[in-house]
Amino acid sequence: MINVESLTKKYAGFTAVDDVSFTARPGRVTGFLGPNGAGKSTTMRVMVGLTPASAGEVTILGRRFADLPDPGREVGVLLDASAQHAGRTGREILTIAQRTMGLPKSVVDETLERVSLTESEAGRRVRNYSLGMRQRLGIGVALIGDPEVLILDEPANGLDPAGIRWMRDLLRGFADDGGTVLLSSHLLHEIEVIADDLVVIGNGRIVAEGTKDSLLAAGGTLVRSADPAALAAALTAAHIGHTSADRGALLVDAELAVVGQTAFAAGVPLVELRAADGAGLEEMFLTLTAESQRDSITDPEGAAA
Repeated sequence: MINVESLTKKYAGFTAVDDVSFTARPGRVTGFLGPNGAGKSTTMRVMVGLTPASAGEVTILGRRFADLPDPGREVGVLLDASAQHAGRTGREILTIAQRTMGLPKSVVDETLERVSLTESEAGRRVRNYSLGMRQRLGIGVALIGDPEVLILDEPANGLDPAGIRWMRDLLRGFADDGGTVLLSSHLLHEIEVIADDLVVIGNGRIVAEGTKDSLLAAGGTLVRSADPAALAAALTAAHIGHTSADRGALLVDAELAVVGQTAFAAGVPLVELRAADGAGLEEMFLTLTAESQRDSITDPEGAAA
């Protein structure tokens, strides 16, 4: 697993990461969310030893990244898909990773196939790759050592819809096989689809953490009935708070199962019953990080994300 304990990173008076603690567990995809400048990338750089922490620590598989005996085969990392040598081909970059990790030559072709880069694409220089192709290559480098943990910063950036679906299936399969995935992304819908757990950061501090379902359900339940008056009466009789919502629906201060059971017991037919998440993860994200949105505040150190 990945364990972050009281992590703080300061730059000349500016605190980019402020006493952050969370855990990414095996067999699960953890979505790491926050606006630009919130501290996501800084946290990930500290995780893999690229940036020293001012206080606190991060352990991966029980050790600091620098203390892992064979980090490339234990932790797959993609922080910047454009960081590959532009003058080398995709095959050369994977071959360098294969040789560095002491892996058999066959893993290069296996990895190219796994990330859906064709033989022709593998022979091109990276400077001629699209951003989506660079993402696939970067994911390939992260996966080539068959690691137990993946740390990926914006891996879907530049991928087309088919590529996003491919990445989603790949990461879901990796987690289902027992791997740990920490995934940062601004594509909130994709996080909502794939993530099991969410960690939301704003202004360098954790503003929410938990399972995706529990965080999205925190907004209550949206329910609609063919007989709204009877539904309102049943909820009132059960001492369940509720208010009117759009198109005759009710916003209820109770879990979805409780609302459904209450309506069923009263014999009230329902035509809609769901978590009142509005626009889903996007609405929750904007609410939790309102103070750190670029349109809300000016952060001169925003580049230290």
